Amino acid sequence: MAEELKERKEMDPAFFWDLSSLFADDAAWEKAFATLEEDIASLKSYEGTLTDAATIRKYLDHVTEVRSRVSDLYVYAFQRKDEDLREDQAQSMYARISTGYAALFAADAFAEPEILALPEETLRSIVGDELIQPYAFYMENLVRGKAHTLSGREETLLASLTESRDAPGEIARMLEDADLLFADAADENGAMQQVSGASFVKQQTSHDRTLRKNVYESYYKTFREHINTFATAYSYHVKNACSMAKIRKYASSLEDGMFADNVPVTVYRNLIETVRRHTPDLQRYVRLRKKLLGVDELHFYDIYAPLVASFDKEYTYEQAQKTVLDAVSVLGDEYRGTVEGAFRDGWIDVYPNKGKRSGAYSSGSYRSYPYILLNFRGNYSSVTTIAHEMGHSMHSYLARRTQPAHYAGYSIFVAEVASTVNENLLVEQLLKQTSDEKERMFLLNQYLEGFKGTLFRQTLFAEFEMRAHAMHEAGEALSVSALDGLYKELLIDYYGEDIVIDDEIIHEWARIPHFYRKFYVYKYATGYSAAVALSEAILAEGDSAVKPYLEFLSLGGSVYPIDALKHAGVDLTTPDPVERALDKFARVLDDAERVSGSGAG
Repeated sequence: MAEELKERKEMDPAFFWDLSSLFADDAAWEKAFATLEEDIASLKSYEGTLTDAATIRKYLDHVTEVRSRVSDLYVYAFQRKDEDLREDQAQSMYARISTGYAALFAADAFAEPEILALPEETLRSIVGDELIQPYAFYMENLVRGKAHTLSGREETLLASLTESRDAPGEIARMLEDADLLFADAADENGAMQQVSGASFVKQQTSHDRTLRKNVYESYYKTFREHINTFATAYSYHVKNACSMAKIRKYASSLEDGMFADNVPVTVYRNLIETVRRHTPDLQRYVRLRKKLLGVDELHFYDIYAPLVASFDKEYTYEQAQKTVLDAVSVLGDEYRGTVEGAFRDGWIDVYPNKGKRSGAYSSGSYRSYPYILLNFRGNYSSVTTIAHEMGHSMHSYLARRTQPAHYAGYSIFVAEVASTVNENLLVEQLLKQTSDEKERMFLLNQYLEGFKGTLFRQTLFAEFEMRAHAMHEAGEALSVSALDGLYKELLIDYYGEDIVIDDEIIHEWARIPHFYRKFYVYKYATGYSAAVALSEAILAEGDSAVKPYLEFLSLGGSVYPIDALKHAGVDLTTPDPVERALDKFARVLDDAERVSGSGAG
């Protein structure tokens, strides 16, 4: 797998995705694109007419169809671009449709304020009209936000300030990605390695402790040198969020952040309270790390180091497919058969090539395959990536097959559930199959890292964000010392006394881009908890748990996300799913201590 990358034209097309479910070729795309301006302009003819059920229904049908056509154009160009980022034609297509996408939402901006400006009695009558039934949930959700919606003129003014409100996050990203320069770091042999935001995480998982330490110090030294700028950017982001919450008449910025998904604020607070009760198990994992790594002091540059000296099976793509198929077989013959079809029928772009976008994702439009971009390298990580992205794609496939276009999308609140369920099914299957203690410890380490990185770490982030916003709302300044002090306090509370809280790590908040998407990070932790609860139920109960889970995947956006999860058997309005996930973490940790022969408790 270490061979030099090939040009795409030199590779076997059997391992390319088949974009013909969107357009036969670029010429067909261009023909469809030629009508885009006319399609978007047609929306404006409805402005000022949305006063009755019949006209609103006609508009909603029309805008849904226009959005679907634009989505087809966008997805095709986006994925063509990612095949080879050096190709001018695909780049041009993507640039043009990106502009068209923005024009679509600008042209549609009048509709919801216009509908919500109708008298309350008229609105209720329209929502109850039989003509509106295919859009009843959409309309009910729209009306739910009426109390927080301003006049059309005021909404237009606020919309014109979107870029300004987003400026703090853009400034922080530009500073980190474009302007920060990191000193090279020496490895254990004295060779110098380049340090960057792109390389940092990978270097922190190296077996070479000298490299980890030197990279860590180089990285955070540069952040410390610019920490006043990061603090200013973040404080203005918080100020903007709190001001918008006031303008829209929310009780707090937290309530504002939870409103779109109709998730009670108690879900956020329950998450933090429940995870905090289980931090002794995180601290037990920290002690296990310290013991297995054989270090006198555990630092944060040791927190991602592999606990197994060297273990990573090699897989062919065919072996990886079989491994994933075996793992998801518990979800039933139809699910497994669809995944087989995905491997066979061109859903996936498999191997890296020169110019191809790195990483992996699941994509697609309502009328296309739910495509997957991979860069398969033949290691364990590549196999888990297939399972993960296939979870996303199967969620999209089932929702699109079951729901009309306007309900086929689903909230970020549930977006990581299906992918994490698949990952958990995979690791549980591999643990069941192996008799090699070294492989078992490797797999347990992967499992524990998922819990640490997603459930504990993201909850720590969520608490930092909640408390930072509350500090501003209480009139406290978000200075460097205040932000560093808050972050240090949380690190101590979560990780305990067996890890060194040094001067570098207290600045870590400055490098977390998701803090500029208000009250977003908690969704990783709740989604992970839901996925653990669901995968445990599927493995323990079989069909009685599988059926409601697949129905959950099929609901798309036709109900609120919290209700979709309740249908699957997970009620996040209670602490129970988070408790169950954390109990699972404790059991996996027990197993890791047993396999390693370490009593870290």
